[in-house]
Amino acid sequence: MNFRKATISDLAEMKELFVQTIQSVCKNDYNPDQINVWISGAENTQRWIDVIEKQFVLLAIIENKIVGFGTLKDGNYIDFFFIHKDFQRQGIANKIFVELEIEAQKYHSKIITSDVSITAKPFFLKKGFIVKAEQKNILKGIEIINYKMEKEL
Repeated sequence: MNFRKATISDLAEMKELFVQTIQSVCKNDYNPDQINVWISGAENTQRWIDVIEKQFVLLAIIENKIVGFGTLKDGNYIDFFFIHKDFQRQGIANKIFVELEIEAQKYHSKIITSDVSITAKPFFLKKGFIVKAEQKNILKGIEIINYKMEKEL
């Protein structure tokens, strides 16, 4: 597995991974309406372009395929963190997370935060995050629960 920073040419593959992962991996924690609203975020291409251009976006690559990615916004906020549905539980998330923490330390960040799905919450707890609040987000009239979490560095 190799790491590299994302470029605009990675946009379509990143969005596809985002959609497929949510549809597959999160289906036990979110109902079909919630999943459909969540994946509709892939339609906002400008948001994705802004992420690639303005955030630290780290891709995990195996055989020229993106198998996971994580993003760090402003040196202290994990915005996106997704592992390909076919590459779950292989240590990829851990390796991406370590790299994001190293990047956060370059910014001298004292705390790293994220808004974490029900599905990802156990992983973040294992990485030393604590839950600061349960959040009930309303997107297109649908409630989606996630958690404001943080970790001291």
